[in-house]
Amino acid sequence: MPGGGVVAVTGTTDVNRVEAPVTVRAYLIVAFAAFGGIFFGYDTGWMGGVLAMPYFIRQYTGLDYPETTGLKGDALTAYTKAFVIPQWQQSLVTSILSAGTFFGAIIAGDLADFIGRRLTIILGCLIFTIGCILQTASTGLNVMVGGRLIAGFGVGFISSIVILYMSEIAPRKVRGAVVAGYQFCITIGILLANCVVYATQKRDDTGSYRIPIAVQFLWAIILGTGLALLPDSPRFFVRKGKLDKAAAALARVRGQPVDSDYIQDELAEIIANHEYEMSILPATTYLGSWAACFKGKISSPSSNARRTTLGIVMQMMQQLTGINFIFYFGTVFFKQLGTISDPFLISLVTTLVNVLSTPFSFVMVEKLGRRNLLVYGAALMVTFQFITAIIGATAGKPELDNQNATKAMIAFICLNIASFATTWGPCAWIVIGEIFPLTIRSRGVGLATASNWFWNCIIGVITPYLVADQPHSAKLGSHVFFMWGGLCCISFLFAYFFVPETKGLTLEQVDKMLEESTPRTSSKWKPHSTFAAEMHLAEKHIEVPVATTTEVHEPKHETV
Repeated sequence: MPGGGVVAVTGTTDVNRVEAPVTVRAYLIVAFAAFGGIFFGYDTGWMGGVLAMPYFIRQYTGLDYPETTGLKGDALTAYTKAFVIPQWQQSLVTSILSAGTFFGAIIAGDLADFIGRRLTIILGCLIFTIGCILQTASTGLNVMVGGRLIAGFGVGFISSIVILYMSEIAPRKVRGAVVAGYQFCITIGILLANCVVYATQKRDDTGSYRIPIAVQFLWAIILGTGLALLPDSPRFFVRKGKLDKAAAALARVRGQPVDSDYIQDELAEIIANHEYEMSILPATTYLGSWAACFKGKISSPSSNARRTTLGIVMQMMQQLTGINFIFYFGTVFFKQLGTISDPFLISLVTTLVNVLSTPFSFVMVEKLGRRNLLVYGAALMVTFQFITAIIGATAGKPELDNQNATKAMIAFICLNIASFATTWGPCAWIVIGEIFPLTIRSRGVGLATASNWFWNCIIGVITPYLVADQPHSAKLGSHVFFMWGGLCCISFLFAYFFVPETKGLTLEQVDKMLEESTPRTSSKWKPHSTFAAEMHLAEKHIEVPVATTTEVHEPKHETV
């Protein structure tokens, strides 16, 4: 019969028993959490297409359709060229969401430590819904900008805390693969957005852009409702000192009885690691907790300052690969090449390449490791981007009308996308979810995600001025790939010298690895002790009250 009980958490010295065996339930929970990537991806995908829609251009500029003006010859060509959303409006509408997400990600890092990871994501869904309503109802620039700013706050909440939540509950042996599922959901979101945009682009009414925007309501409802039924992160409860709730949450995500030896051992390791981190950097004031993110020498691989800088720069370099140039302004760019009859279709093809390539990372990230993928992925992107730029600067000039050169450029752009989708796309998110200690994890992930959105915003602002064939722009065209290729060279050096290998380790073991190795030797490091043993947890016998039964529970060993 049901009753209350107490479990004495003592821990283990066996490095192979610091995580409970994983059941199907654990995989389903983290797989559902990855659905949050749909928000990020879908919004990235629909904006570029909407900006090129004839009805949207007419409504936001007041210009008549070129075919209704009665113009002919050069006059019609010049008018058609000018029938676009002005550069400053493209920049504002595209980048304002990223500005909102920047602040949303930082605020979410705070909230996640106060109200929990799960509730923070649900709150993000509610805020996003409000912004989505405003965007759908808009008929002019002001309401659209306001809606995107508010929606940005919601996306900032979701994009940072979903990574945190997944990293804290995912099993170590497949943590990279399931967090890569977040990137896969981003690509699915981009693909769905392009499909919807492609289907509505020729409508001569507000449905042409309102339908793609309104579809986003569905993602908020699914994610918010689903998370309301899932447990919060056990590591959040340990940080709050609620060990009974931590035990119950851990039992749910691992699919084990709460009084299982496996649950006790894993919970003990989480508790011991938190006590160890608190002994190094005790809790202080609110401002002190933010300052803790930058404590220590940046030259020390295990210092908080080094970890925070690593996370911030990692997300910066992911954006500076130029991938979102293709997804934000791909339709506009392909249109400028002059030899493509259906730029919307080409954008759809590049998106499909992104989607089909990403699942390969599920296996690669656990077999080859995060560090190797980042290093070799950067090298491949350098190669493909420089080739694209060289073709565009020579045989692919628009005035030459060289169809074969254009096809070659598209092919290498697709190879560049595939390289990103299997390396920097997922790995940048995986690494920031693994490198922070529990004491600063939510704020560290929030700062890293804010960096992603900050540079996303910068790219959204400057790109129209870099490539647009309009007055007061750089008119780089395909030459912009020289810039992206050069930045990928920096990404290569950054990954080689600063990114450690975290494959196959628990989050607590990652802390120990960073203390005892360097980025270039990290792949050789092996766990040799547990925090529970080092913190003498066996001698303390921490008692955790739990709801249990009079039956004896045998640990489950079901795995997938």
